Amino acid sequence: MPTLTPGHFASPDGLTRCFWCAADPLYVHYHDTEWGFPVRDDPRLFEKITLEGFQSGLSWLTILRKRENFRAAFDQFDIEKVARYTPRTVERLLTNAGIVRHRGKIESTINNARRCADLVDREGSLAHFVWRFEPEPASRPKRLTWDILRTMATTPESTALSKELKQRGWTFVGPTTMYAFMQAMGLVNDHLHGCDVRAHAEAARAGHSD
Repeated sequence: MPTLTPGHFASPDGLTRCFWCAADPLYVHYHDTEWGFPVRDDPRLFEKITLEGFQSGLSWLTILRKRENFRAAFDQFDIEKVARYTPRTVERLLTNAGIVRHRGKIESTINNARRCADLVDREGSLAHFVWRFEPEPASRPKRLTWDILRTMATTPESTALSKELKQRGWTFVGPTTMYAFMQAMGLVNDHLHGCDVRAHAEAARAGHSD
């Protein structure tokens, strides 16, 4: 068996993957089919921003296991529907054991849906707005290793995106949260070099157009 570089693990199916998805088959599927692949669907983008906020203080795997519950609870993250939620909706959601019952995060989701609806009115779509923050290829590491990735909890682009959203009234959108969002939605490809999925994500990004 070849020697693995730090940040990788060898799966039973013979593929080499980023180490962080080794804990659970659900995580492996997410790593292989979603993380780092470009997304331009507004509800999915809004969902990811929301769930990154709910993840604060928890693991992403915890949120991933509850994701279908979140989707059912928040009307599939339909922005207009969530924007119309009322205090009574908040109280109902706080009784839903299938999600993370945190009043501040639930209220933030409703606030952000309203801010998102305003943004869509001004920008045309959430996708059009967030993809403006895609980094220039020349600014990215030529070879992404685990040692390099550990230094990239935030980037100038994630900081700029966070600042812009906060100025527009969004909450739970700090620079680290926004970089995790950018990684997941394919604005960057942070599959490590040596991960067998990296090339697939890169091909999807190459075929992705505005």
